[in-house]
Amino acid sequence: MQSESVIDVIEITKSFDGNDAPAVDNLSFSIHKNETFGLLGPNGAGKTTTISMLCGLFNPTSGTIKVHGEDLRVHLKEIKRDLGVVPQDIALYPTLTGRENLNFYGAMYGVEKAELSDRVETWLDKFGMTRSADKRVQSYSGGMKRRINLIAGILHNPKILFLDEPTVGVDVQSRAAIMGHLKELNDVGMTIIYTSHHLEEAEKFCSDVAIIDHGRIIARGNPSDLITAHEGCVNLEDVFLKLTTTALRD
Repeated sequence: MQSESVIDVIEITKSFDGNDAPAVDNLSFSIHKNETFGLLGPNGAGKTTTISMLCGLFNPTSGTIKVHGEDLRVHLKEIKRDLGVVPQDIALYPTLTGRENLNFYGAMYGVEKAELSDRVETWLDKFGMTRSADKRVQSYSGGMKRRINLIAGILHNPKILFLDEPTVGVDVQSRAAIMGHLKELNDVGMTIIYTSHHLEEAEKFCSDVAIIDHGRIIARGNPSDLITAHEGCVNLEDVFLKLTTTALRD
């Protein structure tokens, strides 16, 4: 029996001035509680635009997005308390320390000061960042920045977490740490919506994936089921290339 849906996307389209075709073209799908949902696609397919609409950064040109049954456009302020966002671009202040960044973002999310201090210390320890917490972010490696960037998005214990390329440009150890802790968060009930070009990572991590191209979903399902359904494919990357072709994208 499938769990209740936490996000319902109903015929959303997003058009931008100057573009011949919509970036997102009449998408409809649901994401269920405690899923790890992967939105996968080539460059320019509409992934980031879709994620941006789902977390309320901007509205669709048409269509409706519901979170826990409530219209996101109407109830954005209340719904945002349940959302965590970890963008692809590092959203940290480089001249502040890691700890200062986390205290700033935690306070911005409304976490009480005493509780925030405990949460910051807990996550710094989990991600192996305690010894570097009082160094300026501008001195961090790419993997260290990614880890602090992720912690900043989860300090308020969101029910739904959006991740846009959370492991891009990081070393193997940092990637393993990030994905391991994301799995732990999902195990205790957090719904995760994730985009990545690391298809092997997505195949292992996601309980459900949607492959998007030219603003439309062209395949949807459990990674293993998608592989089985496409003859000659032995992994998710094979399915992805079969459906989107091997042509280079900008």
